[in-house]
Parts: sequence; C-alpha cells; structure tokens
Amino acid sequence: MLTNTSIPTRAITAEIDSKQLEQIKAYIQGAVYCFCKNCPAENGGSKPFHARDLFGGENYFWQSTPLFALYEWHEKKGEHDPVKMAAKDMGHLLKAVIEDDPRREYALIKNYTNQYRWTGKDSASE
Repeated sequence: MLTNTSIPTRAITAEIDSKQLEQIKAYIQGAVYCFCKNCPAENGGSKPFHARDLFGGENYFWQSTPLFALYEWHEKKGEHDPVKMAAKDMGHLLKAVIEDDPRREYALIKNYTNQYRWTGKDSASE
C-alpha cells in the first residue's frame, strides 16, 4: 500500500496478455521484497529505491525474465527507443505493484523519478 500519494497510476502502453502481466507483477514484487530485506534502513523498513535500482544499471539484462515481454512489444511496434519505453512501462507497473500490496506499507518520495521506501509496517507482523 502506498500511503502518501494521490497521483493515479498510469496505464502501460505495451499491450500484453493478462498472464504475462501477472508474471511481470509477481517478478517486480519479488524484487521489491528482496531489496527491502537486503537493504534495511537504520530506523526500520528499507532504504529508498528507484525502479532503476531494481531493474536498471547492473540489472539491465531482462532476457529470460518476464520483463522482457515489455521490451519485445515495443521493439515489434517499431518504437524509436524500445528500451526507454519498456522502462517507462516497468516504472508504472512498479508503482501499481506497490500500491496494490495488501501486506506492506510504502512511502513515496517524489523526485525527478519516483522513489519508494518500505516504512517497516507489515500486516503479517501485527
């Protein structure tokens, strides 16, 4: 659950089937939980993270992951920059996954690119 935003989540531009979309969301949620576990903040919760922390930089290689479907769709559509378009879609999906998480509470840190932080609140531990 995302606590401090009223900004609606944008729809992705890639047209992919619901099964692929669910796989992508599960993959994103796994990456978020892994980051939060391995990058704790001193006062509880996690350190802040951007989408690029999870899926860019050293983690840019999307082949053999569900995320690759986003890139493939944009490439097949003849986009000028399919990598950039897939990354935008992935960012929108990350926000949606965080907003829809029924278990954990996240805070939005508004910057040039959205940044998120797990607050440490977890309904499973209450």
